Amino acid sequence: MVIPVRDNQSGIDRLLASLHGMPIVVVDDGSVEPIRVSEGVLVVRFDESRGPAAARNYGVALAKSEFIAFLDSDVVPCNGESGPGSTPRFGACSEWLTALLAHFSDPAVGLVAPRIVGLPAARPGLVARYEEGFSSLDMGSREAPVRPGSRVPYVPSAAMMVRRNAFPGFDEELRVAEDVDLCWRMSAAGWRLRFDPVAQVAHDHRATLGAMLDRRRFYGTGAALLADRHERKAAPLVMRIPTAVAVIALLTRTWLGWVVALVCAGYSAWTVRRRLDGLPRRDHVSATLTASAFGHGLLQVGGAVCRNYWPIALLGALLSRRLRVLFLQVAIADAIVAWIRSAQANRRVPAIDPVSFFVLRRLDDLAYGAGLWQGVLRDRDTTALMPVVV
Repeated sequence: MVIPVRDNQSGIDRLLASLHGMPIVVVDDGSVEPIRVSEGVLVVRFDESRGPAAARNYGVALAKSEFIAFLDSDVVPCNGESGPGSTPRFGACSEWLTALLAHFSDPAVGLVAPRIVGLPAARPGLVARYEEGFSSLDMGSREAPVRPGSRVPYVPSAAMMVRRNAFPGFDEELRVAEDVDLCWRMSAAGWRLRFDPVAQVAHDHRATLGAMLDRRRFYGTGAALLADRHERKAAPLVMRIPTAVAVIALLTRTWLGWVVALVCAGYSAWTVRRRLDGLPRRDHVSATLTASAFGHGLLQVGGAVCRNYWPIALLGALLSRRLRVLFLQVAIADAIVAWIRSAQANRRVPAIDPVSFFVLRRLDDLAYGAGLWQGVLRDRDTTALMPVVV
């Protein structure tokens, strides 16, 4: 097991207390005060910070096992099932490791990751409850393959396990999004990656608004770096031409727009129907698939307008009352859908009310979008902003 850490002695103490009977390498990434560990734990120290990617790679070089788990110093493995709104149980345990290791019985599997839930806060305020239910580290409650463009396009390096001969190493030039880059490179190399929510670790989420938003901005800066390395995989929007035309037409909110959208829907349904020739109920299936694709397209555009393209949307809103109303409607609809989806995914009412969620969701997207544009301007490369229409 490899644990990178910088200036988090209390986190290391808490984490090591929950890990027993396994070889552990702690890599101190240039902490101001050297990290202290319990007897039997190997600790190595960088005099200056090289970043979490370099720390993990160095730890892998010292580890001896065929399968290597990565844990950050601000997580703790959970005993048994937990999730948003429930109380994780902690202690010396190996349940999460057992669940992850089982996947490697398939020799094609190169990486597996657990679900990351929230560590219960002593006084759970509004931001803490938002992070508990809508953290960007939590990839949901359903098991899934991990691949670009899918429901789970990557898994966070805060907690994951890799097969040594499949591990290409983290890109040490990246101080952010190094986990996304790793997942996409391993996927491109032909390895299978899996997300298993049965195995869980709890993360010490940021509990103040400033800390949360600064972290989201930091994450946003990684989009330009990913676009430079992976191009189309990092696109904010990916959809087919008929869907794109229909979505744009619907957003005009005119009769002509409705007509254009219906024509596009008819063409898409006819195309799908032809491919289903000979199958039973192909009319129903083609109509369902077309409606799903158009609905997903609308959600994609709504999310991108509020998150990736909000500076452009804001400029348009300042210049046009019509666009101002449209932008507000999109922002409200996007938040409502996200809130309802969370309730359905976790089978419970989210721990935060819809109005508070709307405000925090929009601030969250503003922070991420600001980081995205910061990265684009820094690298003078707009690839991370370019949609993919095929």
